[in-house]
Amino acid sequence: MAKITKQSENFSKWYTDVILEADLADYGPVKGTMVIKPYGYSLWDNVKNILNNMIEETGHENAYFPLFIPKSFLEKEAKHVEGFAKECAVVTHSKLVSEDGVLTVDPSSKLEEEIIVRPTSETIIWHMFKKWVTSYRDLPIKINQWANVVRWEMRTRLFLRTSEFLWQEGHTAHATKEEAIKETLMIVDMYQSLFEDHLAIPTMIGRKSNMERFAGADETYSIETMMRDKKALQAGTSHYLGTNFGTAFDVKFQSKENKEQPVFASSWGVSTRMIGALIMVHGDDKGLKIPPRIAPHQVVIIPINPKNEDKEKFDNFVDTAHNMLKDSNIRCSIDDSNNSPGFKFNNWELKGAPLRIDIGLKEFQSGNVTVCRRDTGEKLEMSINTLDTLTSTLEEIQKGMYDSANNFLQENTFELYDYNEFKKLLSKENCFIKAYWDGSDISELKVKEQTKATIRCILEDVNDPNLKCIFSGEPAKHLVVFAKAY
Repeated sequence: MAKITKQSENFSKWYTDVILEADLADYGPVKGTMVIKPYGYSLWDNVKNILNNMIEETGHENAYFPLFIPKSFLEKEAKHVEGFAKECAVVTHSKLVSEDGVLTVDPSSKLEEEIIVRPTSETIIWHMFKKWVTSYRDLPIKINQWANVVRWEMRTRLFLRTSEFLWQEGHTAHATKEEAIKETLMIVDMYQSLFEDHLAIPTMIGRKSNMERFAGADETYSIETMMRDKKALQAGTSHYLGTNFGTAFDVKFQSKENKEQPVFASSWGVSTRMIGALIMVHGDDKGLKIPPRIAPHQVVIIPINPKNEDKEKFDNFVDTAHNMLKDSNIRCSIDDSNNSPGFKFNNWELKGAPLRIDIGLKEFQSGNVTVCRRDTGEKLEMSINTLDTLTSTLEEIQKGMYDSANNFLQENTFELYDYNEFKKLLSKENCFIKAYWDGSDISELKVKEQTKATIRCILEDVNDPNLKCIFSGEPAKHLVVFAKAY
């Protein structure tokens, strides 16, 4: 087995080691791209399916929009184009020619209008909404898209920040501001449920500051999570777009009173970055720890019979255990590879399977099996006839993983009122700091320059003259969370 760097020695190296050695992903041939391997994709698929059910249950429909966007579309919304201009991949020609075996761009194939490879889809979707919306009867429109997007990142890291990544992006159009804001907040609650109930990741939720807001949004709400190195990771966002994109694309509707009205909007998304969060919240020096509700294999059976003694009966015993688990709706697999038992034990520990069942000749003869928990390392013997009770064990593991991560978050979150203490603490370690802020860009910028900490989200607004900004000493407007972040 390959050696994994310890978290305490180099957390960044540990993270990459785990991804590569656990067969989640590998580097693509173009700098900044990623190949998601089958085990990593099955993990993404499980999360995707859970979230897709949530999205459909809240009245949204899946659709698909083109990867290519005319450059002029981005130019219609000034803040939007400014926010994404430095990350856009641009298509300028449509043809290659071969000269003596060397491929070059055919200058005669220059496009009349340059094309942007989708960094996000607000512009092309609102171009289509212009066609679809004329009356109040056409609203609301609640669309979701599962897609890939391209953002030409300079500094990349597997799952967390790649030039191309997978995500879902929701886009909705509404007749009123209140309805669009309600949608935006409903999605935040949905994401919180996904992270806390399924990924076992505790969250902090709030509005983004002006400097951190999505380009083109009136308000952005974010899901903030704490990694094991105590840095923050923005794991998902939901944006109230006001009438910005509706106005830019001249989308209006006739009300019941036959008056022309503007259309209000939201957009929201989470991506394969969730897998990065999962790794860094739950992983340890042995590798991954995957919450049972999203694990590709909730239970892995390791048969140990190197000399094939009583092979037929032994194999039937293993199959019986496997079938009993499947009948209990437990995702399980048998590792019957030619690797040694020791390799298999280490491999599934690295891959984070919640439970492992070892079946050797002793187990076969006694009718009991050895069950090993990935979360605690505990081993227990149980009768093959009671394997259906592992459903409750898996739920116990799920809850325990959330509680452990939540305790870690609470233990490393502080509320401070003095800026010197603030700077001193952040100079020693990463953490979350709740503090009051005056709402000004300059205070936020100065804190970032001096400590590298940013406002992760605004927890609540305040209106008390006795509460002062931790940086400026001016009257505070908001309680926020500061942290260093990915």
